[in-house]
This record gives sequence, C-alpha cells and structure tokens, in this order.
Amino acid sequence: MTEAVIETRGLGKVYSAGTEAEVVALRDVHMSIGRGEFVAIMGPSGSGKSTLMNLLGCLDTPSEGVYLCDGVDIATLDAEQRAQLRLRTIGFVFQGFNLLTRMDALENVAMPLSYSEVPRAERLRRAQAALEAVGLGTRVHHRPSELSGGQQQRVAIARALINSPPVLLADEPTGALDTKTGEEILALFKRLRDDGHTVVLITHDPEVAVHADRVFVMRDGELHEQNESNRVPDIAPPDAGPWTEGAT
Repeated sequence: MTEAVIETRGLGKVYSAGTEAEVVALRDVHMSIGRGEFVAIMGPSGSGKSTLMNLLGCLDTPSEGVYLCDGVDIATLDAEQRAQLRLRTIGFVFQGFNLLTRMDALENVAMPLSYSEVPRAERLRRAQAALEAVGLGTRVHHRPSELSGGQQQRVAIARALINSPPVLLADEPTGALDTKTGEEILALFKRLRDDGHTVVLITHDPEVAVHADRVFVMRDGELHEQNESNRVPDIAPPDAGPWTEGAT
C-alpha cells in the first residue's frame, strides 16, 4: 500500500460568527492521499473545499480531528513549527500566479530560498534548474509582464518546487488560463506526479477534475469520494449554478 503523505481523521472546522452563532465549515473529513498521487477536490462555492485546502496547507488549524502531514501530527506543532513544515513539505500554486512584477522569473522562483541560509549563487542555480524542469529555461530573465498566462503559471509551479516539497497544493491553477494552456498545465502536474510528487488540485470544474487519479467532492462541509468511473459526480448540480469561474 502506498505510504500516506496526507491523512485526516474526523477533521472538522468551526468558525465563530458572533457571540453565540457558529458556522460549521468542515465536518468529519476522513481522507488518505498516498505519495505520488494526483487527487482533485471539487465542489461549489461554500462547499468547504477552500477551508480544507487551508487546513491541508497548514495555513489554519482544525477545530477537531487529526491531520498528519508527511507523518507529522499538526496538533503537536506551534505556529513557527507549522511554518517550517509548510516551507519544506508543501508547495502552493494559485490561480492568480502571485508573482512579483518587479522580479524576473529566476528571482521569483528563487525567492522562497531567501528564507533559508542557502547562498545566493546556489539559490539561482536551483531556480534555473526548476525553470528548465517546467520548460522555461529560455525565459529566466523575463518579468511576469513579458510572459503569457501559461508561462506565468509555469513560473509559479517552478517556485512551488524550489524546496523539493513532497506535496503540491494547487488552487484553481487553470482558472485564469485558456483551454489549451490549461491542458498543458494539467499535463505538467501529471508529469510531476510521475516524478513522485503528491498533487492535490482544488477546482470547481469537473472537466479539470477528471485529469486526477482520484476525485473527492465537497458538499456542505462533507467529503465524498467519487466513483471509479471518474465522471462528473452525481451530487453536482445539473446546471452551472454555483459551479462558476472562481467559485470556492
């Protein structure tokens, strides 16, 4: 059996909405994601998938349950330790790329290493290698404004890979891209999976989710695993409804 790099047991999240009211954003989530898997988590706006991503990314802490990230129980860590775990274990890819406009591609990719004691020359060498790995070896000195949307997303993926994290969390990574470019980014995620990375993709789009090995569906804070046919899940609404661009 593949070793689990992400495992949750009864994970829940409750937010306070005033002196008495509470909002249950996530309830009783059990999931296990193996090393080298490509998994999609999909759901309409308000379903809880963004809350789940924040918990998996150690950006927030659960109200109940257990989360083991690469074998580490998150509940045993303080804020600084969670930040260190996040830095070495998780790479983040976002819909909006989140690149610094004043820096070129090489500097953007090298930036996460500036928080460590890695010498500048080594940071740039690693950034160059990461950009070559995503097919941008000839664009290293281009700024974001000089790159297409797909190229910017490749820079963002290279940046997420710079610390060689075992897990990549991708939040709507194709949402700002045209169909052809989105397909290229999804193909890149498949290659990263084949190289041993665990890829967790958050999406509202069933056509994106079907590229994953397994698909989970969030609905009203609960997690359901899709059947093996890997088709649009039965619990999805029949029309666009809340399944719209940028939904969380």
